[in-house]
Amino acid sequence: MRLLSVSALLSVLLLWSLAPLSAQDEDAKIAAQSYDLLFGRNTDFDAALEALVERGEKDVVPAIIIAMRYRQDYGQRALRRAFEKLTGTAVRDWYDAALWQQAHPEVTPHPSFRDLKLLIFTTLDPRFERFLGGDRSQRENMDIRLEEIMWGGVQVDGIPALDNPALIGGSEADYLKGSDLVFGVEINGDARAYPLRIMGWHEMFNDVIGGTPVSLAYCTLCGAGILYETTVEGYDVPFTFGSSGFLYRSNKLMYDRQTDSLWNQYTGEPVTGPLRGAGIKLKILPVTITTWTTWYAEHPDSKVLSLDTGHRRDYGSGVVYADYFASDELMFPALVGDESVVKRKDLVFGMREFGGAKAWPLSAFEGGAVINDRVGTKEVVLVGNAATRTVRAYYREGQTFERTPDPGVIADQKGALWTVNEQVLTAPNGTTRARAPGHIAYWFGWNSFVGVRSELYTAGQ
Repeated sequence: MRLLSVSALLSVLLLWSLAPLSAQDEDAKIAAQSYDLLFGRNTDFDAALEALVERGEKDVVPAIIIAMRYRQDYGQRALRRAFEKLTGTAVRDWYDAALWQQAHPEVTPHPSFRDLKLLIFTTLDPRFERFLGGDRSQRENMDIRLEEIMWGGVQVDGIPALDNPALIGGSEADYLKGSDLVFGVEINGDARAYPLRIMGWHEMFNDVIGGTPVSLAYCTLCGAGILYETTVEGYDVPFTFGSSGFLYRSNKLMYDRQTDSLWNQYTGEPVTGPLRGAGIKLKILPVTITTWTTWYAEHPDSKVLSLDTGHRRDYGSGVVYADYFASDELMFPALVGDESVVKRKDLVFGMREFGGAKAWPLSAFEGGAVINDRVGTKEVVLVGNAATRTVRAYYREGQTFERTPDPGVIADQKGALWTVNEQVLTAPNGTTRARAPGHIAYWFGWNSFVGVRSELYTAGQ
């Protein structure tokens, strides 16, 4: 990878060559040595790495990890040896080193690390400065660690969001196979289907459904498609979002177009920028994953995404991220918790509200299942089918339910038959139980961002 143009590289080298003449302090030397790990000639690299290892402080490990990722022409073996001497841990590559870094938040980078990382990022795309330039990436102004923010391989909006995308009637969607999975949303009677084979290329849409401004944030890496309501009290207009090109623990960092604050896609909270610390947390709305055949049968008036997205992509079935979805491995570093019950890329349905959080393995819904459970202080019933990756949750308010031969109907403890709808369960007498928000995700993603706060459902519980 060519990181710097010749003119830019000469300018940077000139600045760093002058620095020792005007600032002979220890920090300036460490900054210059860290720079040489990435951009120095081989002899300068060797001298810098030797000096940093001899110094014996872990605060330069983050700089070594960056060099392990981006300096590919020379010194990889020496960088691994240096990492091992400073940390006591042997690693195969930058991926393993990044996992060590995530597991050791007590290691604070040297003050020069911030400038070095921003140099790398803005060389990859000058627009990255919008998110992390100035005071935005100062440690005290971030809710996540700068050293854990990673480049995902694309520039700003390199994965383009769909804004109020073109829709067609279900009868016109002849490009879809019946088995294609869709994100199904119904708000105030307005039903929409957003096929995963399209959304995998865009990972975000900003739309208005049933009069409600929403964004679907789909992180293909962690398997989570989360529907957020984007109207926030105290702000005049709904937020709209794009993909920053950055990742945090193999989860996309989205950004809002109003302030360029970075947001954690998984939590719906801003983590850097002007909105960080404002107490904003986007409201999660229900979204259903199911097959196009099932969705269209249940919602014959549904609209669906048109292939006319304004972008040229191969929207064929099973094309986008095919290798990643078929693999058990992660593409970017993220620590994985307990895998004794579910493996890292096993799918779970997660809910987090009401003073608690809980995840149910999708395998618990094999063959179709109705599960009576609770999350925090709320009693819920989950109706699901693993074959179509479908789970819906409702507040059961003291009642218990069981499945019936009809997948669209469940029975309560008195035998009354309730109809399963997108927004409510409906009893024969018109009584309703509201839908509860939740979403599908890979286990590693859920565990990374909810972790010890979450319970995990086990069969027979």
